[in-house]
This record gives sequence, structure tokens and C-alpha cells, in this order.
Amino acid sequence: MIPGVVHRRRFVDLSEQEILALAISSEEDDARIYRTYAERLRVEFPASAAIFDGMAEEEDGHRKRLIERHQARFGEVIPLIRREHVSGFYSRRPIWLVENLGLERMREEAEAMERDAQRFYEAAAKRTSDAETRKLLGDLAAAEAGHSEKADALAEKHLDGEARDQEERAAHRQFILTWVQPGLAGLMDGSVSTLAPIFAAAFATGDTWNTFLIGLAASVGAGISMGFTEAASDDGQISGRGSPWKRGFASGIMTTLGGLGHALPYLISDFWTATTIAIIVVFFELWAIAWIQNKYMETPFFRAAMQVVLGGALVLAAGILIGSG
Repeated sequence: MIPGVVHRRRFVDLSEQEILALAISSEEDDARIYRTYAERLRVEFPASAAIFDGMAEEEDGHRKRLIERHQARFGEVIPLIRREHVSGFYSRRPIWLVENLGLERMREEAEAMERDAQRFYEAAAKRTSDAETRKLLGDLAAAEAGHSEKADALAEKHLDGEARDQEERAAHRQFILTWVQPGLAGLMDGSVSTLAPIFAAAFATGDTWNTFLIGLAASVGAGISMGFTEAASDDGQISGRGSPWKRGFASGIMTTLGGLGHALPYLISDFWTATTIAIIVVFFELWAIAWIQNKYMETPFFRAAMQVVLGGALVLAAGILIGSG
């Protein structure tokens, strides 16, 4: 065996005892994942946390039945075998990534987990010759297949109309704080802060290619700066604004796009054609910012438009005047 390389067994080569041991460890892992989901959601989404708590209890019940069957057939010592020891076996998302998952993504992950477990139990049942073990594995496959109904029942119990509305509002608020707010700040910074250098360069040199290079550099540089600043400014633990990397990504990408919008027209060789298109793009960018502020930040549209368009127009004019001088 090559040092440092993990040797994996094929599923078809596992003994019946190893299949039971693998099922036991898999149920333990799934219960732990559901409890991690529940703990992550408990403050903002208590009703959904209760659903995952219930699903974890279901997995605990499966594990106990499997352990009892192992004790009856093979004794007390359970072989150490886990998913990562079996070639081609389904894997689970590392638990430390859970903080980067939203509520809906957690629910999707849970559904995928149940489907994977169902397929495993169906395959495992075919590999055993013991009638009681085969029946147990078949029952567990059916239970995993019916977990969507169990989840629905738990949802009806814990997620009444008011609780669901509260969670939807909380999820929307989290979306605003994590994605929209940083992205909007980036778009505003990229669209407005790059106006002066790009148009100053354009009118000072009259060279569209050099203007494009300056605009590209200003946009990418501003995007990197805004992205790292957003990510480093707040870890989201106290403010509740979510993952710093998500916010940094949203801010950095939108900052870069905001600047590139009016830099790209300068790939056109004709100066006045490029400049005219760039100015038109600027006003579309500014109106888009006003629309986002109105839709997601509940800023009155005309007030947002006046602030953004007037401010952008002043910066644009300043760049043109400086470049012309």
C-alpha cells in the first residue's frame, strides 16, 4: 500500500457484520448532522430546528435497532467501518460547512441524505442471507423512503402559519443582510467611484484602449479592496449578517461589475461612440441601483433615484472636467 493513501473496501466485498457496522456508523453521522442543523437554526428558525431534532431522534431509533441486531448475531464488538472506508459509497457534507448553508439548502441536503440512505439499505438487504437482518434493512429502507412524510408531519406540528411566516421573514432578512446589502454597496461603489478616473482618462488622453485598461484596473482593484474589506469588517457572529465570505464575494463581484459596465465600451476604437455608450451605461447603472434600493431596502424610488443619479452625475461631470482640463 502506498503510504498516506487510504485503502478502501468495495461494498460487494463487505461481510454482513461489516454492512451492519457501516449502517450503525452512518446513522450516527446522520443524527449528528441533523442536530448540527437544528443547533444552527435554533435562534432564528426555532420551528425548523424542532423538525431537525425530530429527524435526529428518528436516526437514533434506527441506530438502536441496528445495534440490537448486531448484538444478537455477532456480539458486542462492532467493527470500525465508516463511509469513507468504502469505495464509491455516498458521502456527507462536512459539518463545518453547515454555517454556510441557508435554511432551504439544509432542507434539500436532508432530502438527499434520506434518498442516499434508502438506496444503501435496499442494496444492503440484498446482500444478507439472514431473514431477520434482511427484514430490518428492508424496514429501514422503507422508513428512509417515508421520511419525507415524517418531515411533513413534523412540519405540520411545529410550523403553523404564524411560525412559517416568521421564518420566511427571517430568511428574507438574512438574504438582504448577507447578499443584497453588501452587493448593493459594492455596485454603488464600483459604479460611482470609478466614474471620475475612467472619464478623466478618456478626455485627457482620447485613447480608448488606454482608457479601457485604466477602467479595468480601477474596477478589479476596487472589487478586490471592497471584497476583502467587507469580509474582514464583520465576522457576522454578533451582527447576524451571515458568512463574511459570502458578503465579501457579493460586494467584490458587484463592485467590479459596477466599474466594468462603463469601462467595456472603450473597447470600441472610436472615442465619441465609446464615450456616448459609456455615458448611457452609467445612467442605466444608476437607475438599477435606485431600483434595488427601492425593492429590497424599501427606499422610496424617487428619493433613491435623486440621490444616486444626482451624485453619479456630479462625479461624472467632475471626471469629464478634470480630463478636459
